[in-house]
Amino acid sequence: MKIPPALICPPLNLLYKLWGVTLRDRAIGRERVDALIKQGESVLFGGWHDEIFSMLLQRDDWPVAAIVSRSRDGEYLSRLLHGLGFKTVRGSSSRGGAAALLQAAAALKKDRLSTFVALDGPRGPRHRAKDGIFLLAHHAGAKIVPVRAFNQKAWQAGSWDRFQVPKPFSRTLVAFGEPYRYEAPDLTDTCLARERTRLLERLAALENEHAAG
Repeated sequence: MKIPPALICPPLNLLYKLWGVTLRDRAIGRERVDALIKQGESVLFGGWHDEIFSMLLQRDDWPVAAIVSRSRDGEYLSRLLHGLGFKTVRGSSSRGGAAALLQAAAALKKDRLSTFVALDGPRGPRHRAKDGIFLLAHHAGAKIVPVRAFNQKAWQAGSWDRFQVPKPFSRTLVAFGEPYRYEAPDLTDTCLARERTRLLERLAALENEHAAG
């Protein structure tokens, strides 16, 4: 029998915050994001699912929403994120995905919110970018920011994404790329393929530049 979210989520929230305090974290390129958000722009952070643990530690006071599955397990994640100061939009690529993305796009545009997008989530394949971020960018008029997280020492889960949890008191580096707009006029397969290549090249450039820490 599963523990109800109302009981398990508060201690997990506290554990995550305490865990983050132990890390020697550093961010590169954050000042560009701070400037955009200060100007009232919506930002889409595009990164890989396995690196989310370290990325979310950079949220600080940014007005960020998260897209969370409508499944029962998604209720746990939604409660956890609320406890960390995130807003949530319920939906996934398998359950109400398109509707959730359009709802998220409307919220981003109306309330000038930003969001982290796991490009290969929620089920993979690992490090294979999907098109949700481009639908959001197209409908919300938000800028895309490629982001990578590099952990000095981390445990890796046996899940499809090899989810990374940085070890306490180790170093983490989160690198934010140059913000840019989705420039294609529509969402055709040709346009989406071109934009995927563009984003993947920027993610690879961040790894080449910063992976050594």
